[in-house]
Amino acid sequence: MAEELKTVTLNDLHQQLGAKMVPFAGYNMPVRYSSDLDEHHTVRRAVGIFDVSHMGEFRVRGPQALDLIQRVTSNDASKLTDGKAQYSCLPNNDGGIVDDLLVYRLAENDYLLVVNASNIEKDWNWISQHNTQSAEMENISDQISLFAVQGPKAIDALQSLTDVDLKSIPYYSFVQGTFAGAEDVIISATGYTGAGGFELYVPNKSAREVWDKVMLAGKEFGIKPIGLGARDTLRLEMGYCLYGNDIDDSTSPLEGGLGWITKFTKEFTNSAAIKQQKEQGVSRKLVGFLMDSGGIPRSHYPLVNEAGEPIGEVTSGTQSPSLSKGVGLGYVKTEYSQPGSQIFVQVRGKNLPATVTKLPFVKGTE
Repeated sequence: MAEELKTVTLNDLHQQLGAKMVPFAGYNMPVRYSSDLDEHHTVRRAVGIFDVSHMGEFRVRGPQALDLIQRVTSNDASKLTDGKAQYSCLPNNDGGIVDDLLVYRLAENDYLLVVNASNIEKDWNWISQHNTQSAEMENISDQISLFAVQGPKAIDALQSLTDVDLKSIPYYSFVQGTFAGAEDVIISATGYTGAGGFELYVPNKSAREVWDKVMLAGKEFGIKPIGLGARDTLRLEMGYCLYGNDIDDSTSPLEGGLGWITKFTKEFTNSAAIKQQKEQGVSRKLVGFLMDSGGIPRSHYPLVNEAGEPIGEVTSGTQSPSLSKGVGLGYVKTEYSQPGSQIFVQVRGKNLPATVTKLPFVKGTE
């Protein structure tokens, strides 16, 4: 029997708005309201609001909180101060990644971990298993709605709803306060689009009120609801990894281009083996590539060299709405990972030329 899909707090509203709903990470989620292309351009050029309340949130508190976070994450959370967030990952024991996540320092000995929807139970069990010093852990995923208001006009659209000076919140920083009349909202200058904007962590009881006020305040700036379809093309244009596609239990942080969040100034799960991998070098790397002419790369399409020999595989691919050409991420043998390298994508039996490119494909605003 199929497991019943979970729903976000505003599920009925999305259906009223005409969203096409699809199963995603165990949730019934809006994939699009109008068209992926229109929604993509709305975020790049103006402002859009995503309901990403399927994401998971864990509170970790107490004198042992930082020690636990340091042991299970690859980045150095001791560098966080109140009001700062950090991108990180949870390495496993075998050289791969349990999940990628955000770590927020709410106060001393008080942290919020934001994890991928598909991995909530997996991550909770993994972190709990390492919680040998009895840090206080609470899974608040079902209490929080999360709205991402993204785009160059995000500040204009939101400023009237709060006394907080949104322009003064640096990237990867946040403020806790009253927003759109709702208390205890985290206003975070983070996002997954490269278009600028904020993520709003809202108690479920205030979710509808906040959504409605954001839509009203953003109306003059062209705000529209945006689905997961455009979220995927936006993140791909920035070269942001999607767990389950570009990184997973079998990909090391160094192979996946996440060396910048892997700090060997401390010990963490499997850190000795990952450090050794750094010293010896990796045999494959995640790269971005642009199609030279036509063709759209898709997940699992083979990557080959000029002689037609296999050198890797596409992990994510799409037609970039901003560039009007195919873009992709994929793992290739390290000798083909330099920007400018010629590779070929096998599309329906044909080897189509592509060029390894520095990321991001599209210049973001952050």
